[in-house]
Amino acid sequence: MKNIYYWCPFIGNIATIKAVINSAYSLSKYSNNKFVPTIINSCGEWDRYNSILNEKKIIVKKFKNIFSINTGTSGYFKSRITYIKIFLSCFLSLKNTLKKDQPEYLIAHLITSLPIFLYSIFNFKTKLIIRVSGKIKMNMLRKILWKLCEKNIYLITCPTKATQQDIIKLDLVEKSKVIYLPDPIIEIKEILKEKNNNFTEMKLKEKTFVMIGRYTKQKNHLLVIKCFKELIKKKLDINLIIIGNGELKNKYLAEINRLNLESRVQLVSYQKNISIYLNKSLALISSSLWEDPGFVMIEAAACNTFVISSDCLNGPREFVGNDNGILFNNNDLKSLEQNILKFLDMSDYEIEKKKVNAKKKSIDFTKLRHFKILSNNLI
Repeated sequence: MKNIYYWCPFIGNIATIKAVINSAYSLSKYSNNKFVPTIINSCGEWDRYNSILNEKKIIVKKFKNIFSINTGTSGYFKSRITYIKIFLSCFLSLKNTLKKDQPEYLIAHLITSLPIFLYSIFNFKTKLIIRVSGKIKMNMLRKILWKLCEKNIYLITCPTKATQQDIIKLDLVEKSKVIYLPDPIIEIKEILKEKNNNFTEMKLKEKTFVMIGRYTKQKNHLLVIKCFKELIKKKLDINLIIIGNGELKNKYLAEINRLNLESRVQLVSYQKNISIYLNKSLALISSSLWEDPGFVMIEAAACNTFVISSDCLNGPREFVGNDNGILFNNNDLKSLEQNILKFLDMSDYEIEKKKVNAKKKSIDFTKLRHFKILSNNLI
């Protein structure tokens, strides 16, 4: 048996949480006890997921730490202060854990600067795997750290092929160490179960579009809210639901009120089961400024929901392309408006064809496929 530790301190409801749980679960479920995954609970951030982790029989190693993460922390400045606190408070705990427990692998998802820094100054028997996701911000300090740690990095995994190529172009590690590993986002049985649970009586207004994601600058929801004002001026009978939580909620509400969209645009707090909303909506709209790959798009495709997305790097452009939905120019109000109108004018045949293509492509993001690729690279 090979022990595999996951390092992923987080704040807020982010997609990476699901990716880590599903990755660990896939190793436990499909490996016939060859791998034993453990999630490091660095500052209490995983406490509220104890029931899920227990149900999936995933081991949790909790650090003794006087600092506890406020998972509701929001805003750029506050989040950066939190990251610094995590780095400093977990320095010795992570170092000592790697020295004492000596797991076969450490898979680092977030705040990767800490394990990279530790590996650059200490020798560990544990192989380091860096998970790169989201927008790559490689400043000079990070480049230096990566170079110092290069020989100690066993693998770098990337959720999109475009991100894989971006990392290779940086020439910070050997090309062979950088692999494409789709996130374990869906399991068909779970989606079918969610779609048919007790919430099936929920009704949405006719012609309702749905958006799902944190209320942050990255998700760019305000663009869509403004776009709906323009579309409603054209006498279109359409509605919008935005599901999520975040620091920009009051700003969204103010904009909705300013544009007199209270009867057309609704904010709904974070929902554990989004499949029912996807299943009953006209289409999913993703307006993100960047995504890698964009979990909601893959879940929407698996639910047979049409996807309208910005062509931002890297996930949407790669997943949606020309055949699996509609792309509009990133952060372009006019392009979004034109493409929503284009969708509303499409024939049922065109819509169904793109939905089928997207659903087929979503299979790349199952837990089983993730397990096969990851396990094949764990010698």
